[in-house]
Amino acid sequence: MNKIKIALLRGVCQTPAYAAQEEGFFRDEGLAAEVEVLATAWLVPHRLTAGDCHFAVMPWTRVAAAAGNPFVLLAGSGCEEAAMVLRAGIAEAEVRRVAIPLRGGIKDLTALGLIRSLGWKDVAILRQPSGDGAIIAFFGQGVDAASMVEPYATMMELLGIGRIIRRTGDLWKGAPGCSLTTTAEFKQRESETVAAAVRAFVRGAQFVRRQPDRAAEIASRYIGIHPRFIRAALDRNQPNLDALRNQAAMKQILQLMAELGYVEGEPAGFTDLSFLDAAQAGLASAANNRRSGPVAGRRRVSGAARERL
Repeated sequence: MNKIKIALLRGVCQTPAYAAQEEGFFRDEGLAAEVEVLATAWLVPHRLTAGDCHFAVMPWTRVAAAAGNPFVLLAGSGCEEAAMVLRAGIAEAEVRRVAIPLRGGIKDLTALGLIRSLGWKDVAILRQPSGDGAIIAFFGQGVDAASMVEPYATMMELLGIGRIIRRTGDLWKGAPGCSLTTTAEFKQRESETVAAAVRAFVRGAQFVRRQPDRAAEIASRYIGIHPRFIRAALDRNQPNLDALRNQAAMKQILQLMAELGYVEGEPAGFTDLSFLDAAQAGLASAANNRRSGPVAGRRRVSGAARERL
């Protein structure tokens, strides 16, 4: 077995990787995967460049902003994944303080874009060191609104603590979020391992769509909240392998990042979807073969029966 290490976060966007690990999809591809769940997304790039992990499901915006293009995006996962949640009992016009994580991730960018679109010109922004910090500030009523990903946004609604007023998709339709990533060097050196990991990840995403109840149970062990919140979130926000193909949305986000000084110019060359293309084609072909095999068999028997008659 080829040993790999994968850095993950906590959220619906990570469910394909959770499922691939727990359902044995990595093992099926000859990979002995070791999964580590990190506290926050800004820790992930260092882990990758230091060689402490080989793959990660991390915000695509951090890949685009990395100097020198050391990382490469392999497959989408999160899609329209952030939401602005308003505290119960607060009207939109009454918002004075908003909690958002450190800059660079999709929660940060969604929040800044939505603050503009909502006309919140005089709100105070409370920067937190992580998404968890923003959620705690919201839950503790230190702010009127907060930017967060699923399943936490849905959890806040189901608990009666807040309500979702806007999502990433209200700004940028189909915008990707956390995506399967490796380093450019590892992709070049270990292309077969990368191909195997992408195949397992694709199977994980398919599993989440086909068996959301089981996927929610699996994710609960990684995320640490009740499966019912995760299951409800999956009804609203599914992983999308093809989210990185939404170039129009990505371009708009990169323009905002440039305006904010997060990037210079418009970064390029940080995406390689050839492994995803191959994995999707292979799985589609296998599915077609499974469907056509028994049917073809029945047709042969039927033809033979007609000859006997």
